[in-house]
Amino acid sequence: MSKTTHFGFQKVAETEKAGKVAEVFHSVASKYDLMNDAMSLGLHRLWKTFTVAQAGVRPGFRVLDVAGGTGDLTAEFARQAGPDGEVWLTDINESMLHAGRDKLLNQGLVVPISLCDAEKLPFPDDHFDRVTVAFGLRNMTHKDVALSEMRRVLKPGGKLLVLEFSRVWKPLQSLYDKYSFSVLPWLGKRIAGDADSYRYLAESIRMHPDQQGLQQMMQNAGLSLVKHYNLTAGVAALHTAIKI
Repeated sequence: MSKTTHFGFQKVAETEKAGKVAEVFHSVASKYDLMNDAMSLGLHRLWKTFTVAQAGVRPGFRVLDVAGGTGDLTAEFARQAGPDGEVWLTDINESMLHAGRDKLLNQGLVVPISLCDAEKLPFPDDHFDRVTVAFGLRNMTHKDVALSEMRRVLKPGGKLLVLEFSRVWKPLQSLYDKYSFSVLPWLGKRIAGDADSYRYLAESIRMHPDQQGLQQMMQNAGLSLVKHYNLTAGVAALHTAIKI
């Protein structure tokens, strides 16, 4: 009997999830940045700015941006790491990776890119000073495997940063649910021509571990000094950890 996992609120075979997630991102890649601004009222930019500040990338650093999509974090890290650094943009979705590559080139940034699965990273052990994943972990079939892989490629003393949607402050839950399940699909249909993908987004957030759950998952992956920062009343959270 095949194992099952969640795709939003649906239960699907584990072997099917990656393909279904791929369909979502192939569909929305061309409007991904516009939708991020619309649905978060631009707040995603502040969350990413905070993540970049917590990363503390310095000239010469090696940085891996997992599920980096359109490359917002990659761009900032490439500027900070400078010509002596090594900053990789990776994603499992070819459409998103193409969009990220083109955006970086338009900014005059040339970085190595890799089409790869976060559960099977094609990099050596102990290679990167920083590894980041922003709004990608919840889409992965085996989050524990992906976190272990991220730990593997970090240098001892290196830092992992996971920026992800999380559990909102309870008094705001009802309002947030109405926005998520009514407004988000409407925006998706109007802007990206795809309501279903943004309905999946809302569902996937609810199925993702909360702040404490993800913190425990990162500890179980062998990471140390795990902590989190709630952003915008817990709509998103940044988790950080060190490989010792």
